[in-house]
Amino acid sequence: MNRGRLAATLGSWRTALRIARREARRARRRTALVLVMIALPVLGLSFAAVSYDMAELTRAERMDRELGAADAELRWIDVNPITQDAWGEGSWPVEGDPVARAHPVTADELRALLPAGTRLTRLRRWVPFDVRVDGKTVSFDARAVDLTDPLARPLATLREGRRPTRPDEIAMSPKALRRLGARLDEPVRTVDGTTYRVVGVVEFPDSLREVVALRPEIPPGPPGVMDENWLVDLPGPVDGTLADRLNARGILVTARTPLPGRDEMATGPNLPDAEEAGNTVLVGGLGLLEVVLLVGPAFAVGVRRRRRDLALVAVAGGDATHLRRIVLADGVVLGAGGAAVGLLLGVGAAFAGRPLVEQYVLQARFGAYRVFPAALVAIVAVAVLAGVLAALAPAWAAARQDVVAGLAGRREPPPPGRRWLVLGVLLTVAGTALAAYGATRTTPTGVLAGVVLGELGLVFCTPTLIGLLARTGRLLPLTPRLALRDASRNRSSAAPAISAVMAAVAGSVALGVYVASDDARQRAAWQPGLPPGHVLLQRTDGPATGALPSAGEVAEPVRAVLPGATVVPLAAPQCARPADPEDYCVASAVRPPEQRCPYDPIDLGPASARTDPRCVRPFREPSDLYLPALVDDGTALPALTGAPAQEVAAARRTLRAGGVVVTDPGQVVDGRVRVEVSHGSGAPTAAGTLPGYALRGGLPVDRLVVSPAAAATLGLVAAPLGYLVDTADAPTTRQRDRLAAELTGVAPLAVQVATAGPPSDQRPLLLLLAGASGVITLGAAAVATGLAAAEGRRDLSTLAAVGADPRVRRVLSLCQAGVIAVLGSVLGIVAGLGSAAIVLVSLNRRYAQSWPVEPPYPLVVPFSTLTVLVVVPLVAMVGAALLTRSRLPVERRLD
Repeated sequence: MNRGRLAATLGSWRTALRIARREARRARRRTALVLVMIALPVLGLSFAAVSYDMAELTRAERMDRELGAADAELRWIDVNPITQDAWGEGSWPVEGDPVARAHPVTADELRALLPAGTRLTRLRRWVPFDVRVDGKTVSFDARAVDLTDPLARPLATLREGRRPTRPDEIAMSPKALRRLGARLDEPVRTVDGTTYRVVGVVEFPDSLREVVALRPEIPPGPPGVMDENWLVDLPGPVDGTLADRLNARGILVTARTPLPGRDEMATGPNLPDAEEAGNTVLVGGLGLLEVVLLVGPAFAVGVRRRRRDLALVAVAGGDATHLRRIVLADGVVLGAGGAAVGLLLGVGAAFAGRPLVEQYVLQARFGAYRVFPAALVAIVAVAVLAGVLAALAPAWAAARQDVVAGLAGRREPPPPGRRWLVLGVLLTVAGTALAAYGATRTTPTGVLAGVVLGELGLVFCTPTLIGLLARTGRLLPLTPRLALRDASRNRSSAAPAISAVMAAVAGSVALGVYVASDDARQRAAWQPGLPPGHVLLQRTDGPATGALPSAGEVAEPVRAVLPGATVVPLAAPQCARPADPEDYCVASAVRPPEQRCPYDPIDLGPASARTDPRCVRPFREPSDLYLPALVDDGTALPALTGAPAQEVAAARRTLRAGGVVVTDPGQVVDGRVRVEVSHGSGAPTAAGTLPGYALRGGLPVDRLVVSPAAAATLGLVAAPLGYLVDTADAPTTRQRDRLAAELTGVAPLAVQVATAGPPSDQRPLLLLLAGASGVITLGAAAVATGLAAAEGRRDLSTLAAVGADPRVRRVLSLCQAGVIAVLGSVLGIVAGLGSAAIVLVSLNRRYAQSWPVEPPYPLVVPFSTLTVLVVVPLVAMVGAALLTRSRLPVERRLD
């Protein structure tokens, strides 16, 4: 391009932008509408970008929160020399494996390694602090630190009261204080019986959650789990010699500046995952398409209102390129204006809403006030791009309009766009194929790309569909016929609005169907480990810590909460003669070698494994509660398996005869079962063939119950595991919490309840999806109806002139909103159901040939979502009728 042509192009664009600015001032309502629709997403994105930038702390800000007023932080993590990186973020032993200290670090030990005049204070960031609240044990995030020491004082801000000075005094964050319902100078008693007095309210900037600040004089934790940190104030800088001396003793050093002679951790470039980046781009593209479709009708109406002005430009010598630039300049001006408005509001909202985001979202204080320039520039560019894309189709139509018709003010029916229909069909087919292929390969990016292509194809098909639908208008009454005619004549504005509704509804329905189907699949695959409603009381201190109370002692508090409940003890097999203190034994029943499945039930295998009778398992893995092999004489069988009484009686006879009970019939050969005992230390596996019985009719869970005599034969002893509670009705959450509180003083037991299904509830998510698409439906219907009302003012005047009833205008608005909302919702529901069905069928075809066996996805239609999507168009129609003036305008027409 030579200089003269470049100058002409720039001059043409300058003129087009000047015309666009003038037009924006003239059509203020339409301009405000476009600005709002572009500014809203810009506001949200800029708010998120600025908040993210403030939340990402710089290294200096992180050091201030970690070190307080200290020069460095020391952690004695090994008894042998270590090597570390420059910032103390990673370390490794010089030789061998790491060996932790066996006793806590003392201040004198550290002072002996540090220069004279060094000040230090202890800091423990993870300290157990359990309190009973409303009958439940609640664990708080506790830290042991001397907040009166000048080195640690900046770690927390005092809000009320004073800082703890005695070992029995604590300070709490405001949220922890509210959770406990305590006040200043009131005592707080922990689960272990220790009593503290609350003397202050403090805030740690790195955590606004429930935090408790204790004094550092509390007893240290057990060896191996200690969190011993020391903040030190040195008389000089942290040089390489000091760091070498400390590393040689196994001490990790974290300083405000990088340690000399050490390399930083090689983290590599901070690049996003390729699949995650692809999904983000596709989702962003869908959002951009939605904005373009919502804004497009406004530009289309603007072009029709200015067709005479554009015709005059053509008469004055302007060619199609000039006409396109004039309309595209509207997109540039309004896109830039919406971006500017959204940017100012988003940045202001991020600064103003900073305390709320800190408190309720991040739960930590932000860094300094700053913006994210690179992200804001990208957001502005995308906003301008959305404006240009929204004006692209109207610009193309303006360049092709008939000049004479434009000067005369006549409307031209849109030419039949068969090529757009063909392109739309091709894109829809290609998108369907891509989504199906992505589903078979389990690649979310491929599925999402296929959905995007399919929706784009439907967008191209919508104008033709509107034209076909308008042909049925002759069978309808006056006002619906007028609404369909206007939609057909003004396809450039009606089609984007209908497409916007369709895209939103299709995405909501497709995602809702997948979520509902996945939830149904999980429920179908759910296998409780115990009969639903039964309670497992499992010890939390480990079987090696001694015996548990008798079942009678535990039954008393259990029946106080669950009347009529039966309590039976549970015991697990344990090595009678362990090879070493870390040794453990695992007992398992095995099939004969010729009946064992040659394929691992976890690793991938050939499809032929699905039909191999050796691999057909009569049981499933439990989804909630897992129990190992048990040692029992048959007392626990009814509550453990839920089997019929006749089966339980037969199993008890086998156990009393010194045998074992299993749930897999394939493990019983001629009335005997082979049981193998493996050792965790790697000792040789012991085995024995014992009398056995296959229990039928109970839970389809792999279970092995060994009699005490059989356990002795295998070299095992019974170790108390806990208790099993047989209840008539499933306990409520309140009863479970109360039971845990009642058992606190009896034994260290965790209360677990077997449930009939997974604890997930997808209804809020489904309603949220339907609500989001409903908002877009209402917005698109309102925008399209308002623009149609402004465009059809002359038709309304004609109706008034021929004596039409004033209510016609309300009914016409109702029908116009119905065309947009109903047609878009119907297309969206059909497209969403079709997309979800294609994806689910493709997944099921893939799972039908896979090993291990995966349960198929059922096709579940979330009727709550569909109900909302059916009601929303009715709301849009009624709202359009109620908000429309009934008086028909009468205007003088000059011919």
